[in-house]
Amino acid sequence: MNSLCKLLTACLVAAPFVFVGCGTSPAPEAASGPSAEGQAFVLDAEPAAAKGVKDARADAKDGDEVTVVGRIGGDTNPWIEGQAAFLVVDNALKPCNEREDDACESPWDYCCDADALPTHKAMVKIVDSEGKTVATDARKLLGLKELQTVVVHGKAKRDEAGNLTVLADGIYVRK
Repeated sequence: MNSLCKLLTACLVAAPFVFVGCGTSPAPEAASGPSAEGQAFVLDAEPAAAKGVKDARADAKDGDEVTVVGRIGGDTNPWIEGQAAFLVVDNALKPCNEREDDACESPWDYCCDADALPTHKAMVKIVDSEGKTVATDARKLLGLKELQTVVVHGKAKRDEAGNLTVLADGIYVRK
């Protein structure tokens, strides 16, 4: 009887994990707001003259001061684990959950616009006064979640392929 109890207990503990499918992401958690450390990067007011991600990708040169607006997403996991870094997507693209009859489980991946996505997304890295990426997950640092619209201010950084990273010194989260 003792081994039967152990077997039943093991089944009950494992049961919730059986229904988690491959390739699905859990629903985003509600944002809790910035941490005490994150408050230093939060802007009180939305910066003026923000460019969409697509335009910033087209216009910004390496080292330019930029202000970019976009929604957090662009991948099933738009976060860089253990760093204050994440992907943003131009507001011109609609996430899958804003399309009629779409049951996408991770609408922030913009899989419905996979062809346009490469020219409509950028990386954001929240950097300290020395230009180093803050080593705290952006979700904890700033209380962010997928599909939030953010306006980031900082310096443009280009890689060899022309991808844009914003080395952000400030962030405003639209309500």
